[in-house]
Amino acid sequence: MASLLKKFKVRDFISIVANRQKRFARADDSAPSGTDAARELARALHPKKQYLKVAEVTERAPDVKSFTLVPDPERGTSSLAYFGAGKYLTVFAEIGGMPVTRAYSISSAPKASLDGRYELTVKLVDGGLVSRYILDNWQVGTPVEVSAPAGNFEYQPLRDAATVIGLAGGSGITPFLSMAQAIRDGDEDFELILLYGSRDKANILFADELAQIEKDCDKFKVVHVLSDPAAEAEEGCEKGFITAELIKKYAPADKPYSVFLCGPQQMYEFVDKELEKLDLERKYIRHEMFGEFHNPASQPDYPGGVPETVKITVTQAGVTRTIEGSPNDSVLQILEKNGIAAPARCRSGECGFCHSLLISGEIYSPPRMEYRRMADKQYGFIHPCCSFPLTDLEIDVPEAK
Repeated sequence: MASLLKKFKVRDFISIVANRQKRFARADDSAPSGTDAARELARALHPKKQYLKVAEVTERAPDVKSFTLVPDPERGTSSLAYFGAGKYLTVFAEIGGMPVTRAYSISSAPKASLDGRYELTVKLVDGGLVSRYILDNWQVGTPVEVSAPAGNFEYQPLRDAATVIGLAGGSGITPFLSMAQAIRDGDEDFELILLYGSRDKANILFADELAQIEKDCDKFKVVHVLSDPAAEAEEGCEKGFITAELIKKYAPADKPYSVFLCGPQQMYEFVDKELEKLDLERKYIRHEMFGEFHNPASQPDYPGGVPETVKITVTQAGVTRTIEGSPNDSVLQILEKNGIAAPARCRSGECGFCHSLLISGEIYSPPRMEYRRMADKQYGFIHPCCSFPLTDLEIDVPEAK
């Protein structure tokens, strides 16, 4: 670098600036005509909202349905935003006058979006407000409003190993189904070995689809792990739970591998302890967004002495009101139950869309969902979706987007 600098003198740089200024002076100062290609591409890939409608409903199990969504040109969406396998869509809805959002992983292949189709697979959550509403009310022709595809649960060659051990439980199969289809279609290039936990064979979602992809693609393998002691063992199945030993059985012994995990809360708590036994580099362990957290008082670090009811003074766009709620609900849930629409996407603390200012009061955030930056903690910003009030609060919340 020093030898390079010696070749140049200050007057050389002065002439460069002078020539540049002359070119600026000769240039046309009128606004450019035509479309801005970069901006149009950004709008296509990252629309603020997509207005869709249900084109097909497929029952996967008594409490699970897949919904094929297509553009609704009459409401302003003529094509779908493309996505990387593993992304999710946030569904916007209003239930009984209450604005709500829920994020669901896209279970279709990325290339299907080019043909104008997304598929969301929804499983009934015990006590789940939105899953119950969707399963009971969405039918062919139902208008649906969703976000652009989002999330970080996708393969990244610069970070992830060439072989991925996928660990799925129940409806956590959906992002892996999309990944497997993308590998088959040539849109992704990595080896996916999927350990899929289900209670028994009758509860395996997408069994036929997974088997067909495995037959068509030599970079994809699925192993069903059945937890019911009475379940029949057969080729391609394991009995019990997904343990460190089972992962080691199917993982490559002579090269690095990544572990991708998606499933219910109980699975995360169990499998994370098993992963500690494998001594993997942290970058090789990837979690899909956790989803809404429930029952914060069950956590070992949750403090005592929390009141049964809390008051939250909320300022939004200059308007202030005071509401009440239960500390068992997140701040976001309390806002929604009181008819206040807050910006929210993942509801897992990851995306930061609900980023709000905590003016006063104390909150509890489960360690698993603590994605705030150090500066956020220092200056009092919280993610309402995974913040549980321990006292009365005063907060400033952005308008819903």
